Amino acid sequence: MVVMDLQTQRLQVNESISIYDRSQSSLFFYIVQLALIKLDNRIIECHLMFKVGSDLFQHINTEALFNFNPEIRVFTVDCFFKPETDIHITIALKNDLLSQLIEQATDASEAASYLIKLSQEQPDHPLVCTESWLLLSATQSQEFGEVGYRTLWDYLSPSALAQASESEDPASDALFQFFKDWSEHNVSAVSEKLVSDFSQSINHLLAEFSNINLEPFSQLIQEIEHQLKKDWQAAVTKQPLLEQVIHFFTQDDWSFSKPQGESYLQLAFQGKNGAWTCYAQAREEKQQFVFYSVAAIKTPEDKRQPVSEFLAHANYGMIIGNFELDFNDGEIRYKTSIDVEGDRLTPALIKQLVYTNVLTMDQYLPGIQAVLEGTAPAEAIRAIEIS
Repeated sequence: MVVMDLQTQRLQVNESISIYDRSQSSLFFYIVQLALIKLDNRIIECHLMFKVGSDLFQHINTEALFNFNPEIRVFTVDCFFKPETDIHITIALKNDLLSQLIEQATDASEAASYLIKLSQEQPDHPLVCTESWLLLSATQSQEFGEVGYRTLWDYLSPSALAQASESEDPASDALFQFFKDWSEHNVSAVSEKLVSDFSQSINHLLAEFSNINLEPFSQLIQEIEHQLKKDWQAAVTKQPLLEQVIHFFTQDDWSFSKPQGESYLQLAFQGKNGAWTCYAQAREEKQQFVFYSVAAIKTPEDKRQPVSEFLAHANYGMIIGNFELDFNDGEIRYKTSIDVEGDRLTPALIKQLVYTNVLTMDQYLPGIQAVLEGTAPAEAIRAIEIS
């Protein structure tokens, strides 16, 4: 077994540096620390840690500086960065540019001095360009601990590969670990298409860097993609329907309440023609999802016959869902449902049922109101379906 000597030399810098971006604009960063990582006494990496405010951090994300891509990050915990607290970002110099730094610096102090001097005297030098560096991580200290994320470049950094398992291909191990962590974090929101798109993005990003040999990765990425899809399908199939329903409405920015001990959600909807209450019910044992729009108006007893005639006209030809009238209390509701036994309930299916439901209720609500006010059912249905 070959024992490798991996060492990190850290230097607290606490100075500002100017780095230019793709538009040749200079950005000022406050360097907290510079680190040189050595393997068997040979420098293999140079890291800079910056302290940035929320505005500059947002600019880095929006402009994709330091080769940032939101698709290739893995959060340590589910969280949001707080705008009032500084964020620490760590970047690494691309491997193919490291020799330019090593020629001028043999230790962390010399490296820091050289980079700062370059930013002042040669602001167009590649070593002080955002595109020459890779964003490894972003972290923020919060009251319950440190939160943030790592990117693919942190998993595939030379130091990370040196510490990977003692297999013949540590790069494959590192990439597999990245895919595994990414899938675990995204399993509740991921889809087969997202996995495929994600794999394509990884291939495209890796291809941009000449120092990475893609041959070992091609087959591996295909295998991991296949495994991710299997894991995702298994996870979604095992996930209770109600959890999937809650996740959809949370992601779709609906307000809802869940009565304690019940398997349904209560929601409010405001359409063009009125407002009403909705219910999203998960029938776990039968693997069925049902969504109701319940009209805010109840049908008086003397109007139930004409209203039922109007709803029968409306239901004729309906492809998804149907209207229902409770002759006991006059409640009017529109129902859409699906049975997913042996399959899975996806966000796309939920969205289709929910929005077909509320749009249909909104379309026919004026006709219901017209019948309650004395309009003949046939006339009311013509006014709705011709308009």
